[in-house]
Amino acid sequence: MKYILLVFDGMSDFPVPDLDGRTPMMAARTPFMDDLAPKGLVGKALNHPPDMYAGSDVCNLSILGYDPAKVRCGRGPLEAASSGIPLNREDVAFRCNLISTDGKLLLDSSAGHIPTDDAKQLIELLQQKLGGQFVQFYPGVSYRHIMVWRGGSDDLRCFEPYRHLDEPLEDNMPVGDGVEKLRRLMWDSLEILDKHPINRKRRDEGHLPANMVWFWGHGRVPELETFAVKFGRTGAVVAAVDLIRGIGRIIGLKVVDVPGATGYVDTNYLGKGEMAFQQLEDHDFVFVHVEAADEAGHEKDIEKKIYAIEQLDELVLGTILHRMKRFDDFRLLVLPDHPTPVSTGVHAPDPVPFLLYDSRRERDNRIPFDERALEEAKTFVDDGPRLIEMLFEK
Repeated sequence: MKYILLVFDGMSDFPVPDLDGRTPMMAARTPFMDDLAPKGLVGKALNHPPDMYAGSDVCNLSILGYDPAKVRCGRGPLEAASSGIPLNREDVAFRCNLISTDGKLLLDSSAGHIPTDDAKQLIELLQQKLGGQFVQFYPGVSYRHIMVWRGGSDDLRCFEPYRHLDEPLEDNMPVGDGVEKLRRLMWDSLEILDKHPINRKRRDEGHLPANMVWFWGHGRVPELETFAVKFGRTGAVVAAVDLIRGIGRIIGLKVVDVPGATGYVDTNYLGKGEMAFQQLEDHDFVFVHVEAADEAGHEKDIEKKIYAIEQLDELVLGTILHRMKRFDDFRLLVLPDHPTPVSTGVHAPDPVPFLLYDSRRERDNRIPFDERALEEAKTFVDDGPRLIEMLFEK
């Protein structure tokens, strides 16, 4: 038996007036999801504890069977693990976004989705100018990077930049123990990066500059039971974003690279579908995560979100289903981790629809795999870690 977990990040949404009250999932052409839904179990799930924010770290840990209320580490150390950044128990790792600002307001939390090569030069410059024994900057993908504060404090609050667009920088800076150091680093980064040749060129070409860093998602490295010990199965992770790759490394899943996987709407959907099948040749389980719909939601772009959902259906799910014909038995769970509505551009705490399909036991289901399931489905999983147990149930 082969097991497939597909998380299409942020795919769920709210009704959109411009779509005649439909959601992007309802409006998108999704023949493969539509074909599976009548044969599978369609339900709804809440992938985060009610008292925790519906972040991708919280929700994906939950979907993989780990109680986020017990982990509580922040996404910084999870993403650090993806890059093999060494962390001691006393170190604090932060997600370090490159952002765009006019010096007063937070204009864009992704610096206009700056290319990775340009971003790497900027982060390396910050390491040269601001890094040292206790503070180190590590380049990642596009606008997503890591800052490690050796022996630092985690008794502080940091704020997700995408939740505070067009708001004053000063109102959303870190607060708590040791924040003077963090704030100084952030302001110093603006002075260093604002007039850098890369940003002069970006402005000339009509792009937003990547002219400041923003720290958030901080935490210390967690200790998690390996996936093989917890579930008795080997597995692999197919993902572009460091958060998911880092979770995979920490729990002992094989993390694979897909050429052209960007963590954005332009990602290599087909490559992800094909890589998922390749990993099932050697493993019992594969976890495929695609960020595209979430990014479109953050940008409040309806057309991009519908496009992303259609590519997810055709090139990821469709490719996997076509390739799985050579296996007699498989089970597949597909769902968003959380909603990212285009109306708000931020994660919503609402439940999401899920689809569980078993090739050995097709069902007679009449509930569509979209947000209508939130009203119609009888199966409600309000404890996220229960989902993967359902995937593995005999």
